[in-house]
Amino acid sequence: MSFKGSFVALATPFTDSLEVDYEAYGRLIDFQLENGTNGLVPCGCTGEAATLSHDEQKQCMRFAVERVAGKVPVVAGTGSNNTAEALELTRYAAEVGCDGALLITPYYNKPTPAGQVAHYTAIANAVDIPIMLYNVPGRTGTKMTAATIAILSQTPNITSVKEACGSVDQVTEICACCDITVLSGDDGLTLPMMAVGAQGVVSVAANVVPADVAELCRLADAGDYEQARKIHYKLTALFKALFVETNPMPVKAALARMGLIKNALRLPLVPLSESSYETVDASLKALGLL
Repeated sequence: MSFKGSFVALATPFTDSLEVDYEAYGRLIDFQLENGTNGLVPCGCTGEAATLSHDEQKQCMRFAVERVAGKVPVVAGTGSNNTAEALELTRYAAEVGCDGALLITPYYNKPTPAGQVAHYTAIANAVDIPIMLYNVPGRTGTKMTAATIAILSQTPNITSVKEACGSVDQVTEICACCDITVLSGDDGLTLPMMAVGAQGVVSVAANVVPADVAELCRLADAGDYEQARKIHYKLTALFKALFVETNPMPVKAALARMGLIKNALRLPLVPLSESSYETVDASLKALGLL
């Protein structure tokens, strides 16, 4: 299965006591389905996977699959810097009916390209589910090169990569050397990345403006860059506001302002500073969301 269009990097809502708020989670998923999002990515960086227990991750995966009920693909975040843990989570994602698994490049232990290839192929060869690589050196301290991604693309079920290097050149190199599906991992770079061959985005902003992000991707895929640029310009302030502090702090503040979730985060993340709240609020007001 190849993934394209707007996939939302879904936030994980918490209650005031910092348990997963499944009522709000269902509300977020319904909001996505009602507004044309092409796919859901629960339990990624935006979903605060780093502070979810493995049992909580599994419960979120199962809940998302059941709530979506086959309407759009669910690509669950199952990555870890421990290959055995990533494999166990990926197996679970396949068991509960996820359509794919997003696996971040192993962080902290900083594997070499040979180690990256060994990590991903061990998981892909053990679990019959489409794998989306996730290249985000700002989070992991390690970058996957285009050459490494090309090697991994030869494994049949490694079908796509979320590219969050912040580099259009990186996407150009990947598309020039292999036919893996590339999705932008940076909202502000979705349009230029699609211009050189990416096929969509795994989007933080889609939590807030799902219809607009989906339409931007549809227009770019159709080659209508004039209309796609209009949406890109309209959303630029929001793209920047959602990264005014560490993701997902701003997007949770935005969703709380919109009445969809509580602005609750698990330590070490904390609510936004007052000046950053003002930046987020200004972007929401400009879009008529407050």
